[in-house]
Amino acid sequence: MLKKLKVPAILAIIVILLYFIGIARQSSKIGKNKQKMEIVNVSYDPTRELYERYNGLFKAYYKQKYGKDVNIIQSHGGSGSQARSVIEGLDADVVTLALENDVALLEKVDLLEKGWIGKFPGNSSPYTSTIVFLVRKGNPQNIKDWNDLAKKGVKVITPDPKSSGGACWNFLAAWSYGLEKYGKDENKIKSFVKSIYDNVSVMDSGARAATTTFVENNQGDVLIAWENEAIATVKEYPDRYQIVYPSVSILAQPTVAVVDKISKDDGTYQASTEYLKYLYSEKAQEIIAESGYRPYDQKVLKKYGNKFDLKMKLTKIDNFGGWKKAYEKFFNEGALFDKIYEN
Repeated sequence: MLKKLKVPAILAIIVILLYFIGIARQSSKIGKNKQKMEIVNVSYDPTRELYERYNGLFKAYYKQKYGKDVNIIQSHGGSGSQARSVIEGLDADVVTLALENDVALLEKVDLLEKGWIGKFPGNSSPYTSTIVFLVRKGNPQNIKDWNDLAKKGVKVITPDPKSSGGACWNFLAAWSYGLEKYGKDENKIKSFVKSIYDNVSVMDSGARAATTTFVENNQGDVLIAWENEAIATVKEYPDRYQIVYPSVSILAQPTVAVVDKISKDDGTYQASTEYLKYLYSEKAQEIIAESGYRPYDQKVLKKYGNKFDLKMKLTKIDNFGGWKKAYEKFFNEGALFDKIYEN
C-alpha cells in the first residue's frame, strides 16, 4: 500500500512517526522541567539518604557560585537494573552506581565518552565501602566469620548479583575469604561459597530490599550488607542489631559519572559535572562519612575512623583482574555464580 502513496503523504507519515518517537523519549524523563535546571541522579539502593543530604548542600553551593537554582531528582534501585534502565531510555544526567562495570555498560552504547573513569579522583569513586554482616542483637547464631555462614541451619539474606551491584561485592567478598583459606584450590573455594549460597533463604533484587527483608520482615539470621547499610540500621535500632566484621572482605568502590550524551542534550552537562566534582569537597566528604561511607579524603576518613574497622583485610577488584574479567568468570550467563547457585 505504501508504494501507492504520493510523496507528500509519505513525508507526513514520517513526520508523525518522528513526533511519536519524540513523545516516547520525553516519557522516559523523570519529570524534567525545562523551565528550571534539573539534574537526574540515577543511583543504587542504599545511597538514598546520602544524596538527600548532599543535594541540599550542593544546591546551596551552586546557587552561591553561579547565582542559579538547580533541582535534583533521585532514582534508586538495584545497580545493574538501574544501568539497564538508563540504556533503555531513563533520562539520567549522572549515574552514581555500585560498581564500575555497571557504569561501563553506558559507554558501550555511546552514552559515556571514553576515559570517563579518569574524570574524577580515585577512578571516579568519591567514597568507598566494604561488606560486613548484620546480625540480631546478642548474635544468637554466634556468627564471627564467613565460615559461620556456611553452617547448616543458618539462614542468609543477600541480594541477587544479576540485578544488584552490592550483591556482586558480597559474592567476591565471600570468594576472598575462600582464597585466604584455601589458596589456589578453586574447587574448595567453589564448594565453600556454594555452601553459603545454599543457605540463602531470600535473594532480593537490590541491597535495600534485602535490608528490608532482614530488618522489617524479620527473616534470616544474617544479612550480608554494605557497611553503610549496617551502620544505619544499628543507629536506628541499637537494641535490635549489631555489626560483625569478618576477617576478610573487599574494598567496594561505587563509581560515578556524568552521562555525557544525555546531559549535553539536556543542557545540564556543566551543572552535572559540578554535581559530581563537589562530592570531593570537604563538606561533602563529611556528609559521606556521617552517612557511613568511607570518604575518599584521607584526612576526613581519619577524623571519622572510629565509625569503621580500618584494620580489616580487604581485597580489591584488581585482585580479580578487574571487572571485565570478574564478570566473565563469575557473573555472566552460565558463569560460576550460576553454576554455584543453580546446582
